[in-house]
Amino acid sequence: MQYREDKRSGNKLSVLGFGCMRFPNRMGVIDQEATERLIQQAYEQGVNYYDTAYAYTGSEEALGKALKKLGLRDRVHVASKLPHSRCKSIDDVERLFSTSLKRLQTSYLDYYLIHNIVDSVQWTHLVELGMEDWIARKKAEGAIRSIGFSFHGSFEEFKRTIDAYDWDFVQIQYNYMNENYQAGRAGLRLAASRGIPVIIMEPLLGGKLATGLPETARKAFELVEPDRHPATWGLRWLWDQPEVTVVLSGMNAPAQMEGNCAAADAATPGCLSLDERAAYEVVREEFGKSYKVPCTGCNYCMPCPKGISIPACFAAYNTSYSIGLFTGMFGYLTSVGAAGKDYHLVSDCIECGACKKKCPQHIDIPEELKAVRKRLEPPVLKPALGVYSKLPFSL
Repeated sequence: MQYREDKRSGNKLSVLGFGCMRFPNRMGVIDQEATERLIQQAYEQGVNYYDTAYAYTGSEEALGKALKKLGLRDRVHVASKLPHSRCKSIDDVERLFSTSLKRLQTSYLDYYLIHNIVDSVQWTHLVELGMEDWIARKKAEGAIRSIGFSFHGSFEEFKRTIDAYDWDFVQIQYNYMNENYQAGRAGLRLAASRGIPVIIMEPLLGGKLATGLPETARKAFELVEPDRHPATWGLRWLWDQPEVTVVLSGMNAPAQMEGNCAAADAATPGCLSLDERAAYEVVREEFGKSYKVPCTGCNYCMPCPKGISIPACFAAYNTSYSIGLFTGMFGYLTSVGAAGKDYHLVSDCIECGACKKKCPQHIDIPEELKAVRKRLEPPVLKPALGVYSKLPFSL
């Protein structure tokens, strides 16, 4: 495992961090035993940064329970996040923070973030509630050791936010397909120029850069290094850059953990060859042709009041271009629950806009769902499902 220094705290952080939003689960519930095995595996491989959030259902509890059982709490760095949109007063901030500590079974957080900042106005609102004094108290008590924010807005708003306070670290979405998206490379370099550690989220675009590359893109990588997994390509692109401190990966299987840790052991700043850099250019072009909706599958848009599985529908839509219409159609039918009686089609969308307001990628979800409907939901589908659902053998 490679380590890079957090110059604000002096901590040596593993270049691979464990993103805890997508712990293994069974029937929608976190599988605690499988999670504990993964955390133990991560620790043994040298991973010492674990990222969760108040808003990740069940994640803080699962992580806290695992770290306590394995005796690892004081051996690793734990990060969690404040859902600032729920804060109408500083008492709300205190309550939410205290809940996170309780869930995590700890008295302090090594890293605490204001979750999902999209513009500087959101930070200004917290300041008006007394946030700066609250942070100072928590730091003095030792309850927060480093304070930062995760970001999903434009570079201009990123700059305004980073200028507004003496931050200890920041977290941005960044990958080889999002080089100039949101804060992007400019934000990465701005933070690093000020000695502020940068944590990277969505390094594989919600897994799309690991398992969703079209054949033409995969072949471009294979021509250079035939045995390297696409996920490793995605991570190496980030670790090649010295400004990157930690790259978070939402690993939920032992093989993923093993592969990513092996990649982290080998990748260093400046590790990419000219042939590798040329391959990324080809992959960007080929992937861009098929990636129609920039959904990362974070599920922030959910639940939909009409029961539409929005991220799954977008995944099927993108698949219909990257792999083929038949595969995409099959994925769509699965996503909407077409095999059962309680199905929810994209044509059920009432365009309420609730999802659009919550999307960190700023996707016009109701509008994009129209494109999904046009491609994957032929007019005969809804009446056909209505008949099928009434049959005695339907689920």
